[in-house]
Amino acid sequence: MSLPQQLRDESDFDQLPHNVPVSATIADIEEKKGFIDYYRFVIEVKTKGGSKYLIYRRYSEFFNLQQILESKYSPENPEKPGPNTCILPSIPGKVFIGHKQEIAESRIPELNTYMKGLLGLPTWFLLDEALRMFFYQTDQDSEHQPRALRRLRPPTRKVKTVKPKMDLFSSPRAEAMFDFRGNSKAELNLKRGEVIFLLQRVNADWLEGTVNNQTGIFPQSFVKIIKPLPDSDLEGEGGGPTYSCLRCFLLTPSGVQTRDVCVQEDLTIQPTYKDLLSRMRNVFKEDDIALNYRDTEGDLIRILDNEDVQLMIKEGRGQQGKVKRPVNQFPWELYATLASDLSVYNSEA
Repeated sequence: MSLPQQLRDESDFDQLPHNVPVSATIADIEEKKGFIDYYRFVIEVKTKGGSKYLIYRRYSEFFNLQQILESKYSPENPEKPGPNTCILPSIPGKVFIGHKQEIAESRIPELNTYMKGLLGLPTWFLLDEALRMFFYQTDQDSEHQPRALRRLRPPTRKVKTVKPKMDLFSSPRAEAMFDFRGNSKAELNLKRGEVIFLLQRVNADWLEGTVNNQTGIFPQSFVKIIKPLPDSDLEGEGGGPTYSCLRCFLLTPSGVQTRDVCVQEDLTIQPTYKDLLSRMRNVFKEDDIALNYRDTEGDLIRILDNEDVQLMIKEGRGQQGKVKRPVNQFPWELYATLASDLSVYNSEA
C-alpha cells in the first residue's frame, strides 16, 4: 500500500514528514524591480516539525499552482467527489486594471484564506509534489533579506524620529550634466544641475544614488563625479539591492543602439518571453520589434516563446568562460530587430 493511500485510510497526521508545511501567512508585500516591475508576497511558512521560514511568491505562482491542483484533484461532479479528489478552495481572480500595490494589498486576506484552505485539506493531499514545491524554501528565498514584515510585527507606539542631516561636503556625489528619463522604477529621473548622492556602483557604466528623496540607478555618462565612491563601494558593495545587468541591442537599417538594462534579479533567473518583449519595447521606444539571440555560429535566432528564452539562456551559460563579462552581467544578450526586417537572418541553406 502506498504512503498516500495509507495516510488517506488512517487519517494519521503523525505519519507526515516533519518538513511538510501545515500553515502559511502573508507577512508583507515587496516590490521587485525586475524585467517588469511587480509585487510579490512575503510568506511565513510553518512545518509539522515546528520550523518557520520565509518564501517569496508572485500571484502568478499561486495561479499556476491552482491550475495544476485542479487538473489533478478536482472532481468532475463536485457533489460526488471520488477517493482521489477533493474540493479545492477558490483563488482570487486576475485583475488587469489598477495600481499594482493596491491590487497586491487587497489580495492578502483572500490569499491567506486560500492557503489556509489548501493546507487544511485531507492529510494525504499535503504530500502533493506541486504543493510542497510551492511552499519549499529555495536558495533564493533563504538568501533574501526581508524588508519589513509588517503583518508579523506586534502593534507598537509610534515614536517620532529625527533624520540625521546628510553631510553635503563629505558624501560621495555627482552632478547631472544632462536630463535623463528612466525607463523603469529602478532608474532615476535626472535634471541637469541636480546633485545626486552616490550609494554604490552597479557596473562599469551605471551607478546607484539618491536625489529628491528617490533612490535608483542612472548612467554615469550623464553625470560629473564631484566626489567619488570609496574603494569598498566600487564593485557594488554598498549594502543596497543587488543589480544584474543585461546587455541588449536594437538593430535597425540606420544603425545599432546598445543599452544595459539593470534589474533587481538573480543572474540565474529565467524571465518570460512576455516580460522581455515588454521591457525591450519600453527601453528602445519601439513597439513593432522582434527578440533574438545569437547562436554559437553568430547567427541571429528569433525568439517566439518561453522555450526559446530557455534555449537562449542555456546556450549563453554554455559560453561562460569563453566570453569575458562583468560578474553581475547576464551570460546571454538580447538583440531586438524590427519585426518586418527579415534581412538580419542568415538565409543560406
